[in-house]
Amino acid sequence: MSKTEITSILATDCGSTTTKAILIEKRDNVFRLVVRGEAPTTVEAPVEDVTQGVLNAVSEVQELAGRQILTDDGKAIIKPIKDGKGVDLYVSTSSAGGGLQMMVSGVVKTMSGESATRAALGAGAIVMDVLATNDGRLPHQKIQRIRHLRPDMILLSGGVDGGTKSHVIALAEIIAAASPKARLGAGYELPVLYAGNKDAQAEIKETLGTKVALDITDNLRPSMESENLMPTRQKIQHLFLEHVMSHAPGYPHLMELTDEDIMPTPGAVGDIMQLISRKKGLTVVGADIGGATTDVFSVFQGIYNKSVSANYGMSYSISNVFAEAGLENIMRWVPFEMDERDLRNRVKNKMIRPTTIPYLLEELMVEQACAREALRLSFDQHRSLAVGLKGIQQERTIGDVFEQTMTGETLVNLKDLNMLIGSGGVLSHAPRRQQTAMMLIDSFLPEGLTQLTVDSIFMMPQLGVLAKVHEEAALSVFERDCLIYLGTCVAPTGIVKKTGEAVLDYVLTKQNGDVLKGTVNGGELNVVKLAVGETAKIVIHPKRHYDMGNGPGKDFEGEVSGGIVGLIFDTRGRPFKFPTDNAERVKLVKSWYKALDLYPGL
Repeated sequence: MSKTEITSILATDCGSTTTKAILIEKRDNVFRLVVRGEAPTTVEAPVEDVTQGVLNAVSEVQELAGRQILTDDGKAIIKPIKDGKGVDLYVSTSSAGGGLQMMVSGVVKTMSGESATRAALGAGAIVMDVLATNDGRLPHQKIQRIRHLRPDMILLSGGVDGGTKSHVIALAEIIAAASPKARLGAGYELPVLYAGNKDAQAEIKETLGTKVALDITDNLRPSMESENLMPTRQKIQHLFLEHVMSHAPGYPHLMELTDEDIMPTPGAVGDIMQLISRKKGLTVVGADIGGATTDVFSVFQGIYNKSVSANYGMSYSISNVFAEAGLENIMRWVPFEMDERDLRNRVKNKMIRPTTIPYLLEELMVEQACAREALRLSFDQHRSLAVGLKGIQQERTIGDVFEQTMTGETLVNLKDLNMLIGSGGVLSHAPRRQQTAMMLIDSFLPEGLTQLTVDSIFMMPQLGVLAKVHEEAALSVFERDCLIYLGTCVAPTGIVKKTGEAVLDYVLTKQNGDVLKGTVNGGELNVVKLAVGETAKIVIHPKRHYDMGNGPGKDFEGEVSGGIVGLIFDTRGRPFKFPTDNAERVKLVKSWYKALDLYPGL
């Protein structure tokens, strides 16, 4: 069927706990979201068939849409649409069963090891560990680690084309000695992908060919100065479908139903973000905060990066957030005095009862304080990963062959950031959209002008896989139904030396000709109403020590977009600092929350 003939699309995302289905239809020549449904994922006992959860979610969509999509026996999807029944296209993503879990290896941890990590993360994998010749572990420790983790797949890389072969062969020998067993599908060989020095391919085949399901692709680091990740990413997704998915409970049946290969959920989210960045010419940062993990995505200078913070989440991993961030960092966002023991108990209760939601306003404030820290920690990890290439080779002695010159700097420059996208339950389902906007600002501390958005119902995975077969439909729904525009954050850089002292003056010219003028003082948050879909010209005059992007004290002109919250002036300073006195901190935090009307009655 050609793209022009497609009028009805069904897309599902099989999550670890919930399977979500959406129905997209062409109405008045525009693709729009019609209805959505969800059901528990059924990859585990007693059902052990992921397809059943999909059919249950589609059954809800069918009921809400008021027309038949499933066959009479409820076991298949009617395709193409005929007499008002069925759909023209069905696509799916999945992270059920823990998603794609990989180990990667490279000769030098900060070079081929990091390139391998970027390739795996970009394909939608969770990287469990990075093995390297110089990681400080003895061979038997590496062997034990491989056996203990039982990954879905191993990516072996290292060596530039035409360079030394011995180090990457030594890594292959360690993998062979471990004789690794796959996590799913007893009795089948573990897929190992080799993406290293092409001159070592024959030796790698000899070492691993009879021990694992070996596949070979182009070197992901063909030279010191270049990276070639795309062939590796595509091969990882292919092997995921062929080896991992095919052995997961019920996936062979689901693969028969879909019109496009099933994609790992994070990989699909990354694809739609790259598409939006490319089509709109934007630099983008996105964060999806879940119960166990937080994924951060970015596109800067046209380069896509993704990181998975496997221990930062809002339910199963919330104790890790507390331990890593520390009591003081979580408490700084709470606008009241609180006993440490009380906070610890609340955090532990959430961990052991992950599906509970806050019952009291105080509980909501504490949960959102934890979310800020989970996002902040995840973004810090992402910045350290999203770097340029490291390791331009210099003349070295044999003793420091692995100590390379570190040339990589983070690609994440907040002054260049155009759009920040939030996703995940704590952001998408916050009781007030102002709370979502505040959590995004506090976690990421954007600089200059940054548009704030949130994924309304987390449909980015389905749109990512849909974009592979019908880009127009994916873009249309993303623009009209997926993103909720919260507003624009205006934040100059500079340290606030005295609260209440003027930081900037502004002149805002709306589309209807109305002109608003104002002054914003240090340590404050101010909101100016600007409706969804409305844009305005802004001229900002920062004071001497503050910078909007043109230099300290230099005037700045730009265009701002409205949203549900509006235009948010954040003059609390970059870097951001809290008062040392606790009573003063509580008073200040309350004033911020009142400025955005975050919590009723505060």
